[in-house]
Amino acid sequence: MTLRIGNASGFYGDRFDAMREMLTGGELDVLTGDYLAELTMLILGRDRLKDPGAGYARTFLRQLEECLGLAHERGVRIVTNAGGLNPAGLADRIRELADQLGLPVRVAHVEGDDLTPLHPGSLAAHAYLGGFGIAACLRDGADVVVTGRVTDAALVTGPAAAHFGWGPTDHDRLAGAVVAGHVLECGTQATGGNYAFFQEGDVRRPGFPLAELHQDGTAVITKHPGTGGFVDVGTVTAQLLYETQGARYAGPDVTARLDTVRLTQDGPDRVRISGVRGEAPPPTLKVGLNRLGGFRNEVAFVLTGLDIEAKAALVREQMETHLAKVTDVRWDLVRTDRPDAATEETAGALLRLVVRDANQEVVGRALSGAAVELALASYPGFHVLAPPGKGSPYGVFEDVYVPHGAVDHVAVLHDGRRLPVVPAPETAVLEDLPTPPLPEPLPEGPTRRAPLGLIAGARSGDKGGNANIGVWARTDEAWRWLAHTLTVEHLRELLPETAELPVTRHDLPNLRALNFVVEGILGEGVAAQHRFDPQAKALGEWLRSRHLDIPEALL
Repeated sequence: MTLRIGNASGFYGDRFDAMREMLTGGELDVLTGDYLAELTMLILGRDRLKDPGAGYARTFLRQLEECLGLAHERGVRIVTNAGGLNPAGLADRIRELADQLGLPVRVAHVEGDDLTPLHPGSLAAHAYLGGFGIAACLRDGADVVVTGRVTDAALVTGPAAAHFGWGPTDHDRLAGAVVAGHVLECGTQATGGNYAFFQEGDVRRPGFPLAELHQDGTAVITKHPGTGGFVDVGTVTAQLLYETQGARYAGPDVTARLDTVRLTQDGPDRVRISGVRGEAPPPTLKVGLNRLGGFRNEVAFVLTGLDIEAKAALVREQMETHLAKVTDVRWDLVRTDRPDAATEETAGALLRLVVRDANQEVVGRALSGAAVELALASYPGFHVLAPPGKGSPYGVFEDVYVPHGAVDHVAVLHDGRRLPVVPAPETAVLEDLPTPPLPEPLPEGPTRRAPLGLIAGARSGDKGGNANIGVWARTDEAWRWLAHTLTVEHLRELLPETAELPVTRHDLPNLRALNFVVEGILGEGVAAQHRFDPQAKALGEWLRSRHLDIPEALL
């Protein structure tokens, strides 16, 4: 008995046509959509400040205007976290839409994640709930289930638990669904999008992924026939490593053991996931806190031609007195210039000034005025990419943890009945696993200086202020070399931005992969815009571009 679960959204703003494509492209039982991220919760929180009836992903409702009838006709159930900060409000809008379209659609939603009243000063404080509220709604016959902040994988564990009759202690099966859900949650990242070896397939318009789940918790990741992109062990490995921490991948339903995952190619565009072991979830739930941190402004000075360093020093000295009252000042000189350049643009470097302060005036007009006044009184060729504005608010994300019993997890069924969802009956304190033994090293031989990316893939992402970099080898021989070579110390040498930060390495031999967690590199999270790449999306690609002494036998 196979359950086919598809995905039609990996973030708020993903491809609008994906819902129709997934509903018309092949067979499905359930269609999910993930619309929430740390930054999205802040955006929705600001929306709700302006309009108490807002707080949900509006694009999802517009997608349903085109596709609700199609889903009903094909018998496909829809499960989404598009409810954001207002799942009840979105559920009501869907019911209104169904009435307008004359469709007998049963809509349910899940509540209990909103803990904002318990955290004064937060714009939004929401616990990450599991999938059993979703399961209760589906078992009661809901056609559409709307949630707020649940874990991304809960959009798959909920339908799987409802369909197969799993209970909270079916840890291995739930863990298999968590792994499948983690692969699906970011949409086309599982089908060739953002993939290190993207040139191996046509990824101009990757199709969205789906999972064929089985009673025993195993799954096959695939996509609809004829859609773009590709699914292979590499694309699935990349997504498995995305935004993970250690070998224990904890959630409110189960802790999945990523070190037990086995991936095998099961035919063209088909990857089988098996062997996943699960453990009782931790005794606490993660709560994401979003608050406004102050105001931010930025100026990018363009430095052209000769004497780049001296020009940068001059403008920094000229701005110094105007920045004395600013709490947080950051200068970055980005050397995009080339000697004897054939175009003016390639002769230029960028000097970025980023300022943050609780006072908007300090980083707003006072700063912009000081920068503009230098137009005729600074380095030769002075200009900026854009005039600075009045300063914009920025957000701060942090996470805290509460006991399972601190949330009122409720499934609000399609007829209005409220069904409490009982917390996990078993929990286990999360501990790091012992480091697995290293494989046998490669024999000594000639080496060549070359980019790491010739033999290894990588994918990186953010978790609050931390970043993870997953690196995997494509062959057993490359894994033997990678496991011994890419130590924490070597990573710090290759990525100097990490040199003074805590870095932890986790080994995943089944995936021929290493996962590095870099603490604090993103400051207070993506909304704070702490660095040039605020979500660490390209940190892995930077690592792949760095040169090492690689055995010639691997090249």
